[in-house]
Amino acid sequence: MTEQGVRWTAEQVLALAPDDASRKAGGRLGGAGPWSEIGGSASGSLWGLCKGSGSKPYRTVVDLTGPAYKCSCPSRKFPCKHALGLLLLWSSDGAGEPGEAPDWAADWLAERAARAARPPAGADRPADEEGARRRAAKRAARIGAGVTELERRLGDLLRGGLAGQEQAGYAVWEETAARMVDAQAPGLASRVRELGTIPSCGPGWPARMLEEAALLHLLDRAWLGVEGLPEGLAATVRSRVGLPASGEGEAVRDHWLVLAQYDSVSPDGRLTTRRTWLRGTGSGRPAMVLDFGPPGRPPGLALPVGLALEAEVRFRPGTAGLRADLGERFGAAAPCAEVPAGVGTGAALEAYGAALREDPWLESWPVVLGPVVPVPGELGWQLADADGAYALPVPLTGPGSRSRGGLWQLAALSGGGPVTVFGECGHRGFTPLTAWQPGSTEPVPLG
Repeated sequence: MTEQGVRWTAEQVLALAPDDASRKAGGRLGGAGPWSEIGGSASGSLWGLCKGSGSKPYRTVVDLTGPAYKCSCPSRKFPCKHALGLLLLWSSDGAGEPGEAPDWAADWLAERAARAARPPAGADRPADEEGARRRAAKRAARIGAGVTELERRLGDLLRGGLAGQEQAGYAVWEETAARMVDAQAPGLASRVRELGTIPSCGPGWPARMLEEAALLHLLDRAWLGVEGLPEGLAATVRSRVGLPASGEGEAVRDHWLVLAQYDSVSPDGRLTTRRTWLRGTGSGRPAMVLDFGPPGRPPGLALPVGLALEAEVRFRPGTAGLRADLGERFGAAAPCAEVPAGVGTGAALEAYGAALREDPWLESWPVVLGPVVPVPGELGWQLADADGAYALPVPLTGPGSRSRGGLWQLAALSGGGPVTVFGECGHRGFTPLTAWQPGSTEPVPLG
C-alpha cells in the first residue's frame, strides 16, 4: 500500500479531473514527449518538468497519499492538466527507481508533512468553558426564534394550499432561508432552499413538497424538545439544524475502499458539495466524507473510485454513524483487488430502515447490492434480485435520480446477467453509482 510502484489505472487518474476540458488536456500530456526529470519516491510522491509555451518548463509534483498537487503553471484547477498528465504517465510507465526529490519538490513535500504533524490550532490553549456555554446558549436561543418563525411559515403554506406555489416563485423561500442564516441555523436554511425549488421540479411536485415540509416540521419540533431526546438522536438533531459536532466521535483505522464520488451544486449555485463514499475492507463500515468548493473552484478532495487507502477515519456524532472526516493516511492509495460483497434488496431496505431510527431525516443509506439484474421498463427501471424474488425501483426524476445514459450503461455492463452495484437506497428507491462486471474487480462509475 505504501509503495510508489503500486500504480493506478488511467481511468482512476482521469476521474480526478475537475472537468472535461482538463480531462482531455491531461490526456494529451500523458506521454513522455513533454516531460523531463521525472522521478518518484517510495513514500508515494511524483515529480517532473513539463515543457509548455514559455521558456521555462512547469514544475509539477504530486503527493499520492493525498492525493495533493503542486504546479508552477497559472491554472486554478486542481488537479491541473500537468498533474493529470504526470499521473497518466506514471500509471502507464512508472517513474523509474525511487530517488531523491529535487529541492523545489522536496520543499513542498516537507511542508505538507510538517503541516500534517502540526497539532490543530488552539489545541494548546486552555478552554474557556464558561464562555463557550454562554455562546452556545445564545446561539440556541437564536435558533429557537428562527424555528418558531419557520413553523409559522409552514403553517401559512398549508393553510394557503400548495396550488399557488408555482406562481409564488422562489423569492419568498430564499428570504425565509436568509432568516434561518441570521438565526445561525445553516442546516435549516439549506432545507428551506431545497423546499423552495420543488414546485419547478416536474410532475408530482405537490406530494414531494408536502413530504419535505413534513420533515422540516419534524426537525423544528425535535429542536424545540431537543433537551429531552436520547443523546444519539439529540446529536443528530443538532447536526441537521447546522450546529457543529460537540466532542469527537469514534476513530477507525482501516483500509478504506472508495466506492463512489460525485458532486452536487446548491440551489443558489454558490457551493459545490463533493460526496465520497468509503467502505472499510476490514470493518465493513460505510463512511460518507463531504468536501466543499466555493464558486468557480471544485472541492479539494479527489479520490479515484476503486482505490483503497489505509487511513484513520473519525466519525462525527449523530448522522446515524455515517458522516466522517479523513484523518491521518498511511501511505499511498492502491487499487483494490476484490469486489465488495453485496446483499439482496430486502436486506438493503432493512439497513435503510434501521438507519432511519437513528436519523429520521436520512434520505438514503449506502448499500452494495448483488447479485442483481437491471430491468428497464416503460414505467421505470428496477434492480431485481438474481432469483427474481424482489426488486427495487430506480428513480428517474426528483432528488437522487440518475440519467438514462447511466442506466443504459449499467444494462450494457450486465449484458442481461447479474452484476454487483453500489448505490444509495432510500424511500424513492435505489440510485446506482458504481458497478462491477462479472469476473472483473475494476469498478465502473455510472454517469
